[in-house]
Formats: sequence, C-alpha cells, structure tokens
Amino acid sequence: MDLRHIRAFIAVAEELHFGRAAKRLHIEQSPLSRTIRKLEADLGVTLLQRTPRGASLTWAGRAFLQDARRVILAVEHAEARARAAAEGYQDTLRIALAGGIGRVRLSTLLALCRQEAPQVNIRLSEVPLAQLVHGLSTDLFDAGLAMIDDVDAGIVAAPLWEDPLVVALPARHPLLVFKEVPLEEVVSYPLVLCDPQVCEGCSRQRERLFRSVEARPIVAEYVTTHGLMLALVAAGYGIGFSSAAHVADCQHADVVARPLADRVASLTTYLLRLEGEMRDALRQFIDRAQRAAPPSGA
Repeated sequence: MDLRHIRAFIAVAEELHFGRAAKRLHIEQSPLSRTIRKLEADLGVTLLQRTPRGASLTWAGRAFLQDARRVILAVEHAEARARAAAEGYQDTLRIALAGGIGRVRLSTLLALCRQEAPQVNIRLSEVPLAQLVHGLSTDLFDAGLAMIDDVDAGIVAAPLWEDPLVVALPARHPLLVFKEVPLEEVVSYPLVLCDPQVCEGCSRQRERLFRSVEARPIVAEYVTTHGLMLALVAAGYGIGFSSAAHVADCQHADVVARPLADRVASLTTYLLRLEGEMRDALRQFIDRAQRAAPPSGA
C-alpha cells in the first residue's frame, strides 16, 4: 500500500471535498480521484461516497481513517527518530498533546528540556484524546498531556498542572458587578463553550462543575479554539470559561476575566503514561514537567 495514497485519503476524509483536498495536497482533482479509487480497489472496499456537494465517509472509511492516521504518525515518528539520530540526539521522546494545553507552561517545559537534556529530541503531536490513549497502548507515544484522568486500565494519569477556572465576560457585561462571579449567575446567560469532541478533557471537568449546581446551561456556540471563544465573548455572543493561565496567554481588550465565587474550581492537566518501569529520559521529562508549574497560589 502506497503511503501517498493513504495521505491522499486522509486529506479527502478530513475535507470531505475532493476540490479542497486537491488544493491542500497541491495536485489536480482528477489524479486525486484516481488515487482514491486505486486505494479502494486495493482494499476491496468503498471508503468514500461521492455526492454532488463533496464526499462522505462510509463505515469502512471511518474505520480506515483511524488506522490510516496511526500509520502516517508512525512513519513520521520513524523519520523523525532517524533524523534526530543523524543530528546527534541520543534519545527521542514522543509526547502527545490532547485539548488546549497552556502555551506558557508548555514553553517553560520545553525550554527546561533543551537546557537540561539537549541530547534528547522531543517530538510533539497534537491528537484527539482517543488517539492519545490508543497511541500509548500501541507504543506510538511515550507520554501524553491531557485534561482528563478517566483513562483505560494500564494507563497512569498523574495530575501535573492545576489552573484556577475563570469566567470570560464581555466588557460592560452585567456580571462585572461581581468581583467573584457566582456560578448560578453565570449559567443563567448563554455560554460559548469548547467543543466536547475537540477538548474532551476540559469539557468533562466543566460538566462536573455544572452538575455541582444542577445547572442545564444554554449554549450559544461550541468552538474548537480558545482564541475563537474569546472573539465570540468579546462580540457579545455569550460568556466563556477559561483558566487563569490561558487568559494570561491570550489577553483580549474586550474580554474581562473574573474568578468564580465560593467554590474551588480548576482545570487540571494530567500526564498520561503506561504503567510500569520508565526509561530515564521519560522520568526526567516528568520531573521537568512538574517543575514547569508555578508555585501554589502564583
């Protein structure tokens, strides 16, 4: 099976449109269509249903997409390891990131790694949570960072960083009369929330908070990025939730952050790894990750 065919399928499966996928791959649409048909013929299954407006994945296509992404990721890891070895690195750590990991924390961690272990190559991959967990089990990743601790048996989820949860309010919003905003007041307004499929860990922690006040919030929009959430909040679409660290990363003139009143609410980032012995490079990485967190209360 040709890797170029797999990459072409992934592009069409993600765009669900042959024209957009062809532009993304910098090729013409006709050879792309022939490539997909050749792949389907090799597999003996139909991966995509062609429609007047684009394409849709068949059940077989959805199943193949998951494995196709893992195959490409494994190849990219192999290529990166070979290049790193040629450049003099003694080891490579494959770290997966799922959900919104704070930029400042991550930058601090990577700077520590470069300073204290320049001989270790850090390979980062942004993936969905399910792919992170599966990748740990199948040796695609050495560790992962995610905002979730509800994982499969055999995987350790250790709390790493804890950030106070804050409410993101539009400038001149009525709730700005509160220095600390009651959650019961927040959920009476429309909310702009991260997409549960994109930020599964953050979403689960937020849902626990809503259950604590038995609230059924009104969701104005689901978004896939923190920046878009702040933009919609600034435009008055609704109220957002964030962490103190994320708001510090992305200051917005038309958004004001307020802490929640009378409750300890935070977003916790966990380090995920397989149970059992760790090699020295991973153990030292975890130590640096713990040191990348600011002192309590900072």
